[in-house]
Amino acid sequence: SWKQYETVVRLHIKPALGKLKLDRVTALHVQTLYREKLDSGLSARRVIYIHVTLHKALKQAVRWSLIPRNVVDAAEPPKATKKEINPLDEEQVRRLMEAVRGNRLEALYVLAVNTGMRQGELLGLQWKDVDLDSGTLRVNRTIFGGVVSPPKTAKSRRSIKLSRAALAALKIHEKTSEWVFSTGSGKPINCTNLIKQSWRPLLKEAGLPHKRFHDLRHTCATLLLTKGVHPKVVQELLGHSSISITLDTYSHVLPNMQEKAVAAMDEIFE
Repeated sequence: SWKQYETVVRLHIKPALGKLKLDRVTALHVQTLYREKLDSGLSARRVIYIHVTLHKALKQAVRWSLIPRNVVDAAEPPKATKKEINPLDEEQVRRLMEAVRGNRLEALYVLAVNTGMRQGELLGLQWKDVDLDSGTLRVNRTIFGGVVSPPKTAKSRRSIKLSRAALAALKIHEKTSEWVFSTGSGKPINCTNLIKQSWRPLLKEAGLPHKRFHDLRHTCATLLLTKGVHPKVVQELLGHSSISITLDTYSHVLPNMQEKAVAAMDEIFE
């Protein structure tokens, strides 16, 4: 979307190339940008998105005869690799929940594990999206880089039935703003600040190894699949655009599911 392009330009492209005149930008400048972003910890997929955004911008500049050629064609973006899934196991989840109990963001972490919502979806949640009486919530927006945007895909805009734990956590969560999870001034929580000021200290307090916040989403899916929940249900809960994404992402769980299927068949024929 336009907002996502604007965010990429503002956070990544402009700081690196903004002081250069358009006709002075070279493929080496672009390649250096990619390398610096990878070295800073940005994922290959994010850098590829920077590449796509910059390529489209310079392609338009060529059309307008502002530059003779698109130098991004000569730059090589990183290859996207399949992300390693690193979910928490049940014991680690228990330790995390114990550590966060009583924390002002307890409900955020309970929701993350129970619903598999993306970080941006959680931070973009408003009280008008939550129905405590019916025990449901709607994913209507996401926040990334301080920009409020529609959900990632059409399937991402979804209704989620809340577990008892998630519903209870939301009921006792303090309402101080239209945003369910907000700063002291009532504004949405910044993604980076959440990681630095809340997530990492929480992991340390719980005595857990390094995990990404996104691993809570993987934790939700992995626990549900290993408990025998149908992949189609997990797909709808996570907001994946197709079930093939769910099956491909969580293929590590499938052998365990096959063992359960064999055991069930053995019971039938005993």
